[in-house]
Amino acid sequence: MSTISRPVFDLPSERGGKDFGIFMPIANGGWILSTTAPEIDGSYAYNRRAALLADEIGLDFIMSMAKFRGYGGTTRQWDVSLDSTVLMSALAAQTRRVKVWTTFQTLLHNPAVVAKMIATLDQVSNGRAGLNVVPGAFRDEFAQMGAWPETLGHDARYDYADEWMEAVRRLWTEESVTLDGRYIHLADCASDPKPVQTPRPFVVAAGQSGKGMDFAIRHTDALFIGGRDDAEMRAISRGAKQKARAAGRRLRTYAMAIIVQGETDEAAEAMMDTFRDGFDEEGFRNMMRAYGMIDAEIGKENAMTARARSGFMAPHIAGSAGTVVARIQQVIDDADLDGLMLIFPDYERGLTALAADVLPALRARYGGSAA
Repeated sequence: MSTISRPVFDLPSERGGKDFGIFMPIANGGWILSTTAPEIDGSYAYNRRAALLADEIGLDFIMSMAKFRGYGGTTRQWDVSLDSTVLMSALAAQTRRVKVWTTFQTLLHNPAVVAKMIATLDQVSNGRAGLNVVPGAFRDEFAQMGAWPETLGHDARYDYADEWMEAVRRLWTEESVTLDGRYIHLADCASDPKPVQTPRPFVVAAGQSGKGMDFAIRHTDALFIGGRDDAEMRAISRGAKQKARAAGRRLRTYAMAIIVQGETDEAAEAMMDTFRDGFDEEGFRNMMRAYGMIDAEIGKENAMTARARSGFMAPHIAGSAGTVVARIQQVIDDADLDGLMLIFPDYERGLTALAADVLPALRARYGGSAA
């Protein structure tokens, strides 16, 4: 039997626990397509408050996406967004323990530049940096700045990302790198300083296609997954872990969830109804156009756009504190997940409620320490 590669990171999942973090509200509108949802302006001030709260209550990570074009509509959904790495570097300097994971798209960024930027973020954060690597793309978002590669289809983008990730990882550890690949070319390339973390910063990705999952198994420590229902997510999670073990690697699986918590189940459902009443149909149609290429490549509508028909751009859990805890545990246990990335309609209110009633129960169930 092959030896399982298990780099050690300071996360509850290293000790049999579960990792909990938040998806930073880096773009306006958050993850609810609605005119009646609480306002999220995507500003630095809003993100700073969310990050400091996440750090204070003892969450394990904060992660930001990279976005260059929104969906418009009545809400101007995601039309305003901060730069992922500039934001996370600023937040790293102001937090003390939470991991800070930033996002780079392989098609937009030279790997040697990214290797140095992540090493810098790791120094700023004193060893808390992580990389969310995105090989995929949305045509309009990239074409607007002349960065859409007409010759690279879905599978070829992952081939490109393979070489890209090899370059980044070698630059983190080797004095000089020469790489003459099909796509990436480095000639006696040096990159210092090296990251603070050993053996390297944490690497995550998202992807459920065959190529996407293979990429994650080769290069990442965790894979964000989804599904139309619990059964599909369980099959994806177990399948990814089984393939990783066969390849001699340990791969965590994470999922996302919008948490709508009320004093009672009825109060939470009333909030959900309010959000649904303000559904931004124009913004949704624009999102469908943006994702249409991805749907065509995989041969079906992806889970995110299917779910967004109700106004929610990620799976949601609604109810009282007890209901939220029970449902989170059910999702984690049924799908054999290693963690959950949380989203809130209102981050300050949501994180405060999470700290009071939900997070302590989850830590008691799965281990890991709060603040």
